[in-house]
Amino acid sequence: MRLSRSFLPTFKENPAEAQIVSHRLMLRSGLIRQTASGIYAWLPAGLRILRNISQIVREEQDSVGAQEVLMPTLQSADLWKRSGRYDAYGPEMLRIQDRHKRDLLYGPTNEEMITDIFGQIINSYKELPQTLYHIQWKFRDEVRPRFGVMRGREFLMKDAYSFDLNYEAAVASYQRMMLAYLRTFQRLGVRAVPMRADTGPIGGELSHEFLILAPTGESGVFYDAALEGQDWLDTPVDVTDPAALETFYKRVTTPYAATDEMHDTTAWEAVPEERRREGRGVEVGHIFHFGNKYTKAMDVSVVGADGERLYPEMGSYGIGVSRLVGAIIEASHDDNGIIWPDAVAPFKAVIINLKAGDETCDAVCEGIYNKNTEDFLYDDTSDRAGTKFANADLMGHPWQIIVGPRSAKEGRVELKRRATGERHDLTVDEALSLVLAGA
Repeated sequence: MRLSRSFLPTFKENPAEAQIVSHRLMLRSGLIRQTASGIYAWLPAGLRILRNISQIVREEQDSVGAQEVLMPTLQSADLWKRSGRYDAYGPEMLRIQDRHKRDLLYGPTNEEMITDIFGQIINSYKELPQTLYHIQWKFRDEVRPRFGVMRGREFLMKDAYSFDLNYEAAVASYQRMMLAYLRTFQRLGVRAVPMRADTGPIGGELSHEFLILAPTGESGVFYDAALEGQDWLDTPVDVTDPAALETFYKRVTTPYAATDEMHDTTAWEAVPEERRREGRGVEVGHIFHFGNKYTKAMDVSVVGADGERLYPEMGSYGIGVSRLVGAIIEASHDDNGIIWPDAVAPFKAVIINLKAGDETCDAVCEGIYNKNTEDFLYDDTSDRAGTKFANADLMGHPWQIIVGPRSAKEGRVELKRRATGERHDLTVDEALSLVLAGA
């Protein structure tokens, strides 16, 4: 994408309405624009980030056997009345009527709808297990939307739902999803710590939140410092082996970690004092096991091996895709702007032409750009060099390929790594090899 023809507005000043770093930087770097309270339009660079995150989430869901579907944003109120949650959910649910006076709602979550769909199709225990997911927009009418996409009213979410024959199989599905989540966050370039948590309005008994540690987090957290250096994914885990899953699960959930809502002071005191850590975290995922709460309430059953009907055990697994954009920025930025992990960044690199109009500079920049039009942003504007550098740092491109008149004549460029600030004088081919390798 050529910057001179792009829809990528950037701003020097911090917007008055933005209270936290991620909101300020998302507005300043042209990722989003607010259209109503807690509702945002995603501009081209922001949409590219959403798609990058979604694709990694999708691949890791597929890797543990989940199957993608797409459910509508609007749901019939009758489904929620069947489960008993329509009146209990609260004012966060946006309730509406169509022209025929039928009650509808803009889905805040999809347990009811997926249970109904499952019940229409699956009839026998032989067809279990099933895990279905989608990546879809949700709406929760927050009383006080704030912090940009971190606590907006409309948000993009991956939610998955597992259906199993019995408790043991349901726990194995839960553990597989724990693995998929940790793999997902690792690929996104962030460390999200799993913490025991309250199940909230979704219900159930087994529940973990995944939190990225950040000063602006909405939850107080308490955790064992042993978690800070732990590499949970240093050895492969066979998702078809229950024993391997159980070993993995114990390994990642044994060190003390809890939100302030679930903090157990007795257990906390058992952690050696020098290893106790307190802070705040941004929730980016939440997984639940809630048994047959919904299948029983909605009378969705399958025929068991003995011919009797039974209610499948369910789990629910959410990742806040749009919230992750803000959370990653909170965890990865400096005074100059965003520092995107390679896998998330809207562009792998920005080509900075220090003298647009110079025949040699233009030729070198065009040569690089024409080979990488999908992945590179080309700053071909006539702005001053300082402005170009400031915009590149603000937008957080992992690499900056800097082309000046002197180096261009020698077929060389300066390559800057955004995360470290390191600069290297390289040939064009050497620079491209580093950028495309992502390291």
